[in-house]
Amino acid sequence: MAKVGRFAAVQPWLSLVVRLSMAGILFAAAIPKLQDIPQSVRAVRAYQLLPESVVPFVGTMLPYVEIALGLLLLLGLFTRTASIIWLAMMAAFLTGVIWAWSTGLSIDCGCFGGGGEVEAGTTNYPSHVLERLGFIALGTFLAIWPRSRFSVDGWMSPAPALQAPEEASVHSTPNDSRK
Repeated sequence: MAKVGRFAAVQPWLSLVVRLSMAGILFAAAIPKLQDIPQSVRAVRAYQLLPESVVPFVGTMLPYVEIALGLLLLLGLFTRTASIIWLAMMAAFLTGVIWAWSTGLSIDCGCFGGGGEVEAGTTNYPSHVLERLGFIALGTFLAIWPRSRFSVDGWMSPAPALQAPEEASVHSTPNDSRK
């Protein structure tokens, strides 16, 4: 079996693992925020990036958006669109971490609950940047290869069946140069 054929056979399973991992990450991020919305608002405020008038809205709505996106990924519904939204969110989170690091803020990112100002020297921005880059890699993979096993997308629009090369040649018509 050719390398392309092997990847085509394995890709839906890889995409399933990536899709479920992304859903799990979103749920793990959202649940602590839902349990303490005021802390979620403080975490957003600590970045000092948004106007104060929108900070409460963003801090309150973020966990609900994460849950909704997690559900889409869990179900495999609108998978490519969900991946693109994930990528936009991860780019925003990465920008926030780089901003905090470059401006000398000492904050807990609040990505998985908590957040806000912390004691100087207790932050680990390089690991947060690497984590976001890993999350971006997951989203990029799924945006490119959204077809996965056990998905609503696959049920609604099944992938075309793959033909073996010998079957394809039997069913194809030769060029007929006679006229």
